[in-house]
Amino acid sequence: MTWRALLLGLFGAAFVCAYTYFNDHIMQQTMFVGNNMPISVYGLLVLFMMFGFPLIRRLALKRGELATILLLTLIACAIPGSNLLRLFTSTLVLPHRFARTEAGWENQEILSLAPEAMFADISENEEVVLSGFTRGLAEGDRRIPISTVPWSAWVRPMLFWIPLILSLWISLMGLALVVHRQWMDHEHLPYPLVTFTTSLLPEADGSRSPIFKNRLFWIGFLIVFLIHSYNYANVWFDDYLVGAVPLGVDSSSLTSLFPNFEMGGGGALLGDPQFYRIYFTVVAIAYFLPKDVSLSLGIGPFFYFWVVGILATYGIAATGWQGGWATGISRESTLTMGAFLAMLAVMLYTGRHYYSSVFLRALGLQKGQKIGDEAIWGARVFLVAIVFFIVYCRIVVGLDWLLATLYALGCVGIYLVMGRLIAETGLFFVATVGAPVTVLWTFIGARAIGPQSLLLMFLLSLILFYDTREALMPFIVNALKLADDCRIKPTRAASAGVLALIVGLGVGIPVTLYFQYNHGIDLSAWQNDQPKVPFNDTIGIIQRLEAQGQLEEAGTASGLGMLRYMSLHRQGVGMFTGAVLAVFLFSALRLRFVNWPLHPVLFLMWATYPGRCFATSFLLGWIIKSAITKYGGATIYQRLKPTMFGVIAGEMLGGLLPMVVSVIYYLSTGKVPLSFGIMPG
Repeated sequence: MTWRALLLGLFGAAFVCAYTYFNDHIMQQTMFVGNNMPISVYGLLVLFMMFGFPLIRRLALKRGELATILLLTLIACAIPGSNLLRLFTSTLVLPHRFARTEAGWENQEILSLAPEAMFADISENEEVVLSGFTRGLAEGDRRIPISTVPWSAWVRPMLFWIPLILSLWISLMGLALVVHRQWMDHEHLPYPLVTFTTSLLPEADGSRSPIFKNRLFWIGFLIVFLIHSYNYANVWFDDYLVGAVPLGVDSSSLTSLFPNFEMGGGGALLGDPQFYRIYFTVVAIAYFLPKDVSLSLGIGPFFYFWVVGILATYGIAATGWQGGWATGISRESTLTMGAFLAMLAVMLYTGRHYYSSVFLRALGLQKGQKIGDEAIWGARVFLVAIVFFIVYCRIVVGLDWLLATLYALGCVGIYLVMGRLIAETGLFFVATVGAPVTVLWTFIGARAIGPQSLLLMFLLSLILFYDTREALMPFIVNALKLADDCRIKPTRAASAGVLALIVGLGVGIPVTLYFQYNHGIDLSAWQNDQPKVPFNDTIGIIQRLEAQGQLEEAGTASGLGMLRYMSLHRQGVGMFTGAVLAVFLFSALRLRFVNWPLHPVLFLMWATYPGRCFATSFLLGWIIKSAITKYGGATIYQRLKPTMFGVIAGEMLGGLLPMVVSVIYYLSTGKVPLSFGIMPG
């Protein structure tokens, strides 16, 4: 890891964190990050390796240096979008606005249940801090000076939230070091995205990757790139072209042939362009996966709607749910949380000997067994960071110690499973329904936890665990594998990754605030409506407890004492338990029968938006791989791999092109360009 690679990597991290808000919310283009395989970063990688690297070969960066730049930039991609900044600043200031506009907020004095330090300080100049944030402070086309932003109002919430955010992220970095060897060397997970990435990087001797000399690679690349380029041109010149190349077919009319599927909502799956559209990258990734994985991801959502339809026929789980998306108790959230936590249990059981040895060595309680130093130090970092997070939640946030501990372990556990998903399946778009607070609410109940503690965990989830499509853990997991493949010590990569996160926060937060105070925000946008959800859910909880005569005693118990007031949400517990049993059953069947055709990942994704978006593409990839292996054999399968690499590269560069054109158009005309998206919004 050289100094120039480190500096360029940190520059890449800073650029992503500074530019994302401008791209997503001002120019309103397809998300600059959007998932764990950001088109912006991978598109630039493809562009550079195709055309830039040959031109500057003598001065070109080496394989390890390119890997360093890439992994630091990717780790920072967790900051500017959905994983943090998409909701962060609006959550810290908009509750002051909603307190005046939302029914019931003032009567319930709902803001007083949360620490003042959580939110921006509007006491000195409400007009500038709050109204300036929503309407913008710029006049006409003139940009505001940097000093116009009310920075002092944001010091208090930053001091409150940054320690929480960094402690959770550092704990994830340490945990990733713990599982790295187990997943890579002991379980031999495929890491599909890293396989694609390393196929583009130069050889160890500095020569260009041989993939670019393969004719099949260029065939796959050109087909996909030209399709996306033509469809983008059709957005601008639809009067002169014959129409876009269709990437899917509306098949919603077929649902009438399957009553249970239709009753379960299957029409949306077959009739929404986001769901039936073919995503070439997903088809290519499915080609590299074991067939049980791609088949499970392909049929999961179809199976889900069929099961829901059968349940609806008998009136099961149709009503009685509480709260809103994504932290409420719903059919989707309890099923998803049950599946994720069951998969966590399977993972821990599979690697129980290794993990127990690592943590015993980290605590100095065991010697003798050879364990890599990176895993031991990772365990120590994880323990220190997660203990800090729990203590901070107890003392500063005000959560009970039991709730703080369970919430923290729930967060890192579910994020760990997300890392496992990308390492095992290449599934780069994962957005859970539900959160750790969903499980606590389902099993312990509002009476035992209390409205205030639930509100605090709702707010923590809104910042730390809400829209997980760009979660940090998958980025870290892939970064460590990339580092290892390019002969970079994982501990150095992890340390540099923490530095990239700090730089990203230091750049991303003030730049985002500047854009928001300069341009204002769209109050009708999804992300700016979410800060009211925790408070509205809490008001609903208060009213329900009051109607049941339990409000006064709610939340009075602490620690294990709150279990005396525990009340189960029966439907939620039933769905959660069903998901757990399904994952355990499928995991056991895979171990018992070599040819068992389905993977338990089916139950992790079948009820989620990303699972529905990618189902058709995974199914198509499974069909292609099955046909090739059956009729062409292993030789043809191996020979066609470069074609699939080309397909991914074509989609990445095809998605980058509109971003570049939109910048040129905006700078030339000052007008917002037309939008064009490749990946799900």
